[in-house]
Amino acid sequence: MSHVPHELHEEFPQQIETIHSLKGSNAHFARIADAYHELNRAIHRIETDVEPADDETLETMKKKRLSLKDEIAQFLAAA
Repeated sequence: MSHVPHELHEEFPQQIETIHSLKGSNAHFARIADAYHELNRAIHRIETDVEPADDETLETMKKKRLSLKDEIAQFLAAA
């Protein structure tokens, strides 16, 4: 599969170690990060025509990804 954009290490390049640490120490953060990762991969599969989806579904998924990213950013800001 080609490069997947919007991975957490690309979205927060200065906080890679903090992300790794929080994944190991905070179960809620780990769930959010995993959900972001899975959703991001699903969006990429749709955008690259590997999986079909209508525009409304894709837009809903992108909004959810943004919501998860915002929640991750809040965790990182507090760390």
